[in-house]
Amino acid sequence: MSTYQQVVDPLWGSLGLSALCAALPLLLLFVLLGVFRVKAAKAALTSLLLSIVLATMVWQMPLDQALSATAAGAFYGLFPILWILVNALWVYKLTVATPWFDALGRTIRSISNDLRILAILIAFCFGALLESLAGFGAPVAITAAMLMAAGMKPLKSAIVSLLANTAPVAFGAMAAPIIALNGVTGLPLQDLSSMAGRQTPFIALIVPLLLVFIVDGKRGLKQTWPVALVAGAVFGIFQFITSNYFAVELTDVVAAVATIAAVLLMLRFWQPREIIEMSGQGNDSGEPGEELSFGPAQSRQASARRYGSEREPASASVTEAVSAAATTRVMTPINIQRPATREIWMAVAPYLIIMTIFSVAQIPLVKNWLSVVGSVSFAWPGLDVVDADGKHVAAQKFKFDHLKATGTLLLISGIITMALYRIPAISGLRIYWETLKQLRWTIITVTAVLALSFVMNLSGQTTSLGLALASAGGFFAVLSPVIGWIGVALTGSDTSSNSLFGQLQVAAAEQTGLPPVLMAAANSSAGVMGKMLSLQNLAVASAAVGLEGAESTLFRKLLGWSLALLAVMIVLVLLQSTPVLGWMVP
Repeated sequence: MSTYQQVVDPLWGSLGLSALCAALPLLLLFVLLGVFRVKAAKAALTSLLLSIVLATMVWQMPLDQALSATAAGAFYGLFPILWILVNALWVYKLTVATPWFDALGRTIRSISNDLRILAILIAFCFGALLESLAGFGAPVAITAAMLMAAGMKPLKSAIVSLLANTAPVAFGAMAAPIIALNGVTGLPLQDLSSMAGRQTPFIALIVPLLLVFIVDGKRGLKQTWPVALVAGAVFGIFQFITSNYFAVELTDVVAAVATIAAVLLMLRFWQPREIIEMSGQGNDSGEPGEELSFGPAQSRQASARRYGSEREPASASVTEAVSAAATTRVMTPINIQRPATREIWMAVAPYLIIMTIFSVAQIPLVKNWLSVVGSVSFAWPGLDVVDADGKHVAAQKFKFDHLKATGTLLLISGIITMALYRIPAISGLRIYWETLKQLRWTIITVTAVLALSFVMNLSGQTTSLGLALASAGGFFAVLSPVIGWIGVALTGSDTSSNSLFGQLQVAAAEQTGLPPVLMAAANSSAGVMGKMLSLQNLAVASAAVGLEGAESTLFRKLLGWSLALLAVMIVLVLLQSTPVLGWMVP
């Protein structure tokens, strides 16, 4: 096998033309997704085919090596990325198959009648816990339905749930986006985790304040800013601590659990001056019914008079709530009896199991043992690629962590959860098969996107594009977050965006003298601001609240918030690229 050396300007010796040519697969992907609304799997496969053609015809990469690069990317998509996603979603679906998941939802909804507090607890805290495992729109669908069950109007429920699904996404699905970034860039996983953990907490601090503002305007901010600030601060602090000093995979789990505990503790000693609830039925356009305000002393009695006894049994499950929402548009709020202590512990057990398993895996003796017996490093067969300077490209080296992999630890956690919940093995296998069926198009999409990324990286297309972008100089610190934002808005996935643009960010950073780990992490941290605008998430939110066809309305309502949060991240990244905040870069 002959060595393939990358060329940065294969098209008539022009870097500009070569970069435009290299951008064609990405432009095709975005046009198919955004303009023609082609399914993500088909769009990714089409762009992959174009990338292979360009790699062989323009960059003169041997066909066998181009196909080998395709296989390498697809393999990385399957393991570890999809191995994480499948097992994480499986654990989540195990909990949904039992009464304990509904018990967790009832526990949260029984804490307060105030819709502003519930927006923080359900959309922000519980949504982050779901994002740590499920992702793929599940947090948006479930929290939107729960907010409707608590009395919030449909359109507002969808907006709140979509906006809340930002801060945890960079570390969602057991840190799959950061792990994917590590795979395509070759940068140390811990450095990428630490850098992202020094960016996302700033967004976490803001989001709960925005949620209460959306629910109740200036009055909401004035009356509930203390609890919103506590929620954002605790979430951000534990995101920073876990991602920097513990285990990147547990970042969202630890942050969400700590935030729920902090909010519950605060509510024991502090309550807003008024309790804001919603009464009456909204119309088909999602307009609210009558808004009612109660002082703390009046709230419980008034709720009991309007909605029945304080010990009224719990409402329907989340699945039933979604179904009901599709027909009734809005559900009147009811008082929900708090589950018994045992039910609460059983409801949170899967998350405690995951935290325990990952904590044990971090014990030095166990970690070293897993690294020795549970890890294999090898060069991908059929690849021999060097860059323009003659150095071997890192992307052709693989580290196969079969025992210590995040997905394997999740699989073990799921098996323990089955034993605790007494789920028969046949039922666990059936749920696993259903998970695979549910993710079948996602599996194709992720493997195709990773294959596209590897072909572009190994052929030199990404380098050509990165060098062209590097001509922006220091201004690239502004462009970097925007690139990530566009990637997530169009693909609907921070993992996919990191796979597509991670190496491009590094190539441009190296040429402009900017820290590569900062630009790569910015792709992920800023990218999540685009998730609330992605077609997939908008469709999930619309369906969950029974407002099918409301995607364009949601887009218009959320565009300003998305751009505002993106602006915050641009300023942060720009300052981190200068001596002002440069000390934050690991």
